Amino acid sequence: MPMHADATPSSAIAASQDQTEDRSRLGQPAPQVRKSLLQLIFSGAYLLRWNDKNRARDLLEIDKQAHKMLAACMLWDRASRGRSQKERIELAWLVIEGGIFDYFFRLVVTDIKPPIFYKIKDRPDQYSHLVQHVFSELKPVLAPMQDFWLRFQDWHLHEDRHAEARNLLKAAHLFASRWEFKLIEPLNVFDLEMPDINKKFQEDLDALRPLVAGLDSLLDSESPLGRFASFCGQLRFQVRWTQAPRIPQTDVLGHMFIVAVYAYLFSLSIGACRARCVNNFFTGLLHDLPELLTRDIISPVKKSSDALASLIKECEDRELEQRVFQPLEKGGEGPLVATLKYFLGIAVGSEFQECIRTPDGRIQKIEGFGELHGRHNRNGDDPKDGALVKACDSLAAFLEAFSSIRNGVSSPRLVVALSRLKDGLLSSRVPEQLNMGSILADFD
Repeated sequence: MPMHADATPSSAIAASQDQTEDRSRLGQPAPQVRKSLLQLIFSGAYLLRWNDKNRARDLLEIDKQAHKMLAACMLWDRASRGRSQKERIELAWLVIEGGIFDYFFRLVVTDIKPPIFYKIKDRPDQYSHLVQHVFSELKPVLAPMQDFWLRFQDWHLHEDRHAEARNLLKAAHLFASRWEFKLIEPLNVFDLEMPDINKKFQEDLDALRPLVAGLDSLLDSESPLGRFASFCGQLRFQVRWTQAPRIPQTDVLGHMFIVAVYAYLFSLSIGACRARCVNNFFTGLLHDLPELLTRDIISPVKKSSDALASLIKECEDRELEQRVFQPLEKGGEGPLVATLKYFLGIAVGSEFQECIRTPDGRIQKIEGFGELHGRHNRNGDDPKDGALVKACDSLAAFLEAFSSIRNGVSSPRLVVALSRLKDGLLSSRVPEQLNMGSILADFD
């Protein structure tokens, strides 16, 4: 396939997603989230990292992507301080989409070891063929997402653009990869490659220090930001569904990334404004953060009584305040704390509660998806969904159960959970704009 086969003028690719609401009026198709796309996103749960090294436990691609994007969120917050809301949203949007685009690319080229990949990248003719191969593999899955597919191509065809977002993502990638490396380093003292890998990490990160605000703090394991970033990485040790053996065995960290990407793509599909898309991604990415403090308590237990649900919520909020927010505040990360609290829904009682934030910082609870979508779908209101993100949380859990059963690992508990999740996704609590009925029909 020639290099220009799927190329599209930048003016078309760069068109703001805020214009997606106009599609219906112009008769243009809206982006469509389909089963194949959901499964592509979930497939990172099967991909092993460092699989040529001795490891105490499997390290999954989906976990690394989650840790990378959590680090990217911290670096984005630091880089965007003092900027206008429009500038903050624009940078966040580039970081989020760039992170998703890189993840999809990675899913196709996963068998190529990094040293080999970078040698290919140094040869433009060979790298061009590789990029076009990735495009041909992903086009059937991503093309229904309309402009998102065009922006995906643009991101990989024009790597000289969006330098700030790319540097930020590279720093987050190196941080998350080095975090994994430090886990396996003591187990591979006999491996002659390890010193060179460690040296390469250090050189690449040092080169980015002057370019990425907050990177010094992120890399300092004794700083509040560094401790928080490491704290987030530990969510890969928190296995989900501990009472129901599954293949693949997912954990809280990877699950959060899946929910985040689902929330972002569904936001695109309904014509959400850019601020809303950004907020929904970060809400999905952070929604289970308290589970490192309270463990993964399954939904039937949480919902067994209102009193128990309130007690669990109270414990989560107290632990978050004492172990996350206060140390960050004392370390000069007050703006990050305010950002985290907004995404976690602290002021409105739940991360799954619709809300908006006024220009002066006041947070207002919104009664339901309909009001948010109908009256507040604009960047100036800084809107954040609740029911949409909750549906994506349930959908990710549905994929976990469905995939395991299809892989031949099932149990009565898992079958019951699958049925319960499906019924919930088809209930009136899920916004009809998500077309969940037609999506789930493809899984029958």
